[in-house]
Amino acid sequence: MNHLLATIAGHPEFRKVKEQFNRGQSGLITGIGGTQKAVVIAGLAEDLQQQLLVVSYSNSQANRLAADLEPLIGADFVAFFPGNELFPHEEAYEPEVTAQRVETLGKILGRDRLVVVTSWEALHRRLVPPKQFLEFTFHLRLGMEYPMTGLLERLVVMGYERVEMVQAVGQFSRRGDILDIYPLDRELPVRMEFFGDEIDSLRSFRVEDQISADTLEQVLILPAREGLWRQEDFEQALPQIRKDLAAQVAKLEELGRVTEAENLNSRIGEALERLAEGHQLPGADQFLPWVQSGLVTLLGYLPDARLILDEPVRGRDAFRLTEEETAGIYGNFLEKGVVLPKEQEIFGGADDLEAAFRSRHPLSLSLLAKTPKGFAPEHTFTLSFRTPPTFHGKVELLTNELNRWIKEGRMIMLTVALKEKARRLREVLREQGISSQLVLTEAEDRPLVPQTVRISAVDLETGFEWLPGKLVVLTENEIYGRQKKKYQTRFQQEGSKISSFTDLKVGDYVVHINHGIGRYMGIETLEIAGGHRDYLKIEYAGEDRLFVPTDQINLLQKYIGVEDAPPKVNKLGGSDWQKVKNKVKESIRDMAEQLLELYAQREVAPGHSFPSDTVWQHEFEEAFFYEETPDQLRAVEEIKRDMEREKPMDRLLCGDVGYGKTEVAMRAAFKAMMGGKQVGVLVPTTILAQQHFLTFRERFAGFPVNIRVLSRFQSQREQNETIEGLLKGEVDLVIGTHRLISSDVHFKELGLLIIDEEQRFGVAHKEKLKELRKNVDVLTLTATPIPRTLHMSLVGIRDISIIETPPMGRFPIRTHVLEYNETVIREALQRELDRKGQVYFVYNRVETIERMASYLQNLLPKARIIIAHGQMNEDQLERVMMDFYDNQADILVCTTIIETGLDIPNVNTLIVYDADRFGLAQLYQLRGRVGRSNRIAHAYFCFRKDKTLSENAEKRLSAIREFTELGSGFKIAMRDLEIRGAGNLLGPEQHGQIAAVGFELYCRLLEEAIREKKGEIGPELPEPMVEIPVDAYIPSQYISDNKLKVDMYKKIANAQTLEAVESLADELLDRFGEPPQPVQNLMLIAQLKALAKLLGFASITKERTELVGKLHVGLGVDYEKILGVLQKYRSHFRYQPGRPPVFKWRANLTDPELLTMTVDSLKRLQ
Repeated sequence: MNHLLATIAGHPEFRKVKEQFNRGQSGLITGIGGTQKAVVIAGLAEDLQQQLLVVSYSNSQANRLAADLEPLIGADFVAFFPGNELFPHEEAYEPEVTAQRVETLGKILGRDRLVVVTSWEALHRRLVPPKQFLEFTFHLRLGMEYPMTGLLERLVVMGYERVEMVQAVGQFSRRGDILDIYPLDRELPVRMEFFGDEIDSLRSFRVEDQISADTLEQVLILPAREGLWRQEDFEQALPQIRKDLAAQVAKLEELGRVTEAENLNSRIGEALERLAEGHQLPGADQFLPWVQSGLVTLLGYLPDARLILDEPVRGRDAFRLTEEETAGIYGNFLEKGVVLPKEQEIFGGADDLEAAFRSRHPLSLSLLAKTPKGFAPEHTFTLSFRTPPTFHGKVELLTNELNRWIKEGRMIMLTVALKEKARRLREVLREQGISSQLVLTEAEDRPLVPQTVRISAVDLETGFEWLPGKLVVLTENEIYGRQKKKYQTRFQQEGSKISSFTDLKVGDYVVHINHGIGRYMGIETLEIAGGHRDYLKIEYAGEDRLFVPTDQINLLQKYIGVEDAPPKVNKLGGSDWQKVKNKVKESIRDMAEQLLELYAQREVAPGHSFPSDTVWQHEFEEAFFYEETPDQLRAVEEIKRDMEREKPMDRLLCGDVGYGKTEVAMRAAFKAMMGGKQVGVLVPTTILAQQHFLTFRERFAGFPVNIRVLSRFQSQREQNETIEGLLKGEVDLVIGTHRLISSDVHFKELGLLIIDEEQRFGVAHKEKLKELRKNVDVLTLTATPIPRTLHMSLVGIRDISIIETPPMGRFPIRTHVLEYNETVIREALQRELDRKGQVYFVYNRVETIERMASYLQNLLPKARIIIAHGQMNEDQLERVMMDFYDNQADILVCTTIIETGLDIPNVNTLIVYDADRFGLAQLYQLRGRVGRSNRIAHAYFCFRKDKTLSENAEKRLSAIREFTELGSGFKIAMRDLEIRGAGNLLGPEQHGQIAAVGFELYCRLLEEAIREKKGEIGPELPEPMVEIPVDAYIPSQYISDNKLKVDMYKKIANAQTLEAVESLADELLDRFGEPPQPVQNLMLIAQLKALAKLLGFASITKERTELVGKLHVGLGVDYEKILGVLQKYRSHFRYQPGRPPVFKWRANLTDPELLTMTVDSLKRLQ
């Protein structure tokens, strides 16, 4: 974008502004908005040899400005400093915001040339002084000496959390001489290996497989939190905090607020105790004013930076309003015993901020010629920018205007966010007779030339015309008529994808393929025949115990059932398990046969082949309001490919709530209508029909398609009109409930049926759908995740598209887990109502739900409260839900009926009462009901005061806390949901079968049954028996965490080839350091097994002083290769031909030497 900037910044009109700015004089530029402001800032920053601070009027506008500046001057020179909306005492996590703020502070202190973009509200909260921040920041370099223990202590003080395995930012883990850290500003975590105190190796690694990626020379470790202090400073401040606490408690008691005084004493007292013990906890920032003196705003980090104010009048007004609101909220907090008075000192005041701004002689940017009182500019400029026309995706209008501009000798630049879109736009223009240059990378950038059209893959917010330079820039905003929603989000992590559930804990139920269901009781190292090995101890009914060698770990799986109910534990050696397994196998075989039969029928059934995409299809897709995720685009391609084939489509589209399934379905619907066919959209409830109708109508606006809805909410006359329109072909798309598949509804030319959540329809409806499926394209949508293991089993018999990536810019939901506190809840409700939003209050007891609603009404007399629960009749429930959807009420007090269904973007606060009584999957789905818009959402999971939580409930709630990052808690919830998804996909009768044998074994049996029916399973040689009595196990000193140990044993057991074993040996070295001898022996035996299987050995065992290897009868090895081994190991190796052939290795060597020689011999026999 250098040439674009040069065209504007080199003009005399702009140079004049630049000269005054460089002299340090205050000024005002009027008449500019949108991306024009970013262009001006970029032009001024171009050769400025100091830092530049840009303060915008709101957090979201600052974010947009930063996003526009990145392509203009380079991402390395732009830093966004967002506001922290949490109160210092709030016990909520917001890693994304903390990471961004801390990373920007690190950049400011480390770079001379930087444009920092922030907002007035972000300057409200004070920070630790730069000197203190630097104390908690350090560089680590290869070859540097740093005592490991000191480093670990320092990381804890910096706010990093110690874990067994690093999976999220702000964590660290130590394994022997290896230390893993995930700094806040890095895409990948860092692994360092020590030799004594010296850093011997420094590299990044991938979270998903924990394997190293790139080597590094040095790394900067920034703190993982903002409220930084040394433990001794806290201890010094502690007596004063306790004194202030006692004074505030006494004051509340004097006012007769005894309960509030008790709450304050207990809450602050507990927090101080934990902090005094050296623990880190959220909400600790409330004590900063006592511990750190000389707190500063962001301006304190930028003492010499030049200052630009974006719309300063709006910024000042918003800041003063925030200041008033904060004072009011803290007044309430003090009355209710939530905080201590001194906490407010963390916030800076408007007068101080304005004085600091004035002293820096700022340049103001404003659409209108306005500056705040006391900010009179020394110079005022008006630059010759103009806002270009908008084309709303109309290609003809765009081409006419482009042709006119070309004739006028203008330079034209069209910008779109993605390279693929740039190519597509070029193609569309070429079809209209306009040639264009394509610039997809910075390296391809060339000077702009008059009378040419350039298409760049650059994401800018709005376009502009620069009149003096005859330049026109159009963005997606002008071309397609809608501004793409985009936010800068760095941590788009979804936690690890679930492939298998290896996180075994002591006490978990497991399934042994041959012996059935037992309980895992841990790993034991046993000595048998002179060699030490690890065994998994499994307990069965009647206190029977089974010790499973780790090389047979594949016979074991964690039991994952359908519900929380524990399974029946089998008796060791009984016949019950075999009977259960045979019954399940039979059921699976029948189902596999039906699935394959259905698939075969569909392969030969005649269907309609839809034509390729039209220009209108492109226009429709480009008009999408958001940025598509890669998964969405892939799903669209898969569906279109199916639709263009001559056989009926039957595809399942699976994706979490709000992941963009509806947009994918609408693109399929548009394609069908462009092909001259009608589309039916079938939904389970009347409310959902209404909601889809509004969504579809808005999305298809501007295109000549007739959309109708058919449900009980329509009058009889409206229903008749719709039915008649379908028959005549006048209605293109109809959305309806099961009314749509009634006998009186007939389509003239139905081409595509979209079914939303098919599992929620009854048996009779499903039978009708089965009939429809025979020659109509069917797309089924489901929000219940489908397990990957099951998806893999069904490849080739069920077409499934999965959307796993969340949409860009999803604000993380602020998750609060707390004892029910009336003050906090009232504040949460009031905060949502003040921003004209709505609230779900989940109370899962129908008998007392009215009482809860009355209690809330007393709490907030002005709130409009309604009730919804499953015992209402259908009509009544739908009316209540529709009223809430239409914003006729502020708070919906309801049971878990909202767990699935309505999408109401205006609901952004969720409160769950008695959260400890809910399962993780339920809590996860409830939480998914908020955060559906561009507002920050809050979820409060409350448990009753003084209630002793069960261990499981405590684990569930702590996992929920982690949901902000969608980390390990997400995986646990996914497990419950996936089982539900499996049942939905395969039919309810399969639920019982999954419960009987556990989910993993079920998937394995299903895959075997399908392969068997397809004739893909041939006879296989049994696994070779390798029994060598040597020490071959993973000592606890090498891998101390049992879950990690089991995981590694599982990987070793799964390594079937020599390459896989060698790759695992590299992984062990990389993740855990130099392996001790028992681990080396373990890996040599794994190599031996892989080679023995490849060569056809039946066994390799130790007989007296020799290792003896026997081939399967009928198999042999090339004699030339045998001679080669005989020559190499003359005194140690013997070969006996016969049936079977026998190989012998003399054992008068150490165990490692013997194993190494045997492995080498087998490699030579390959």
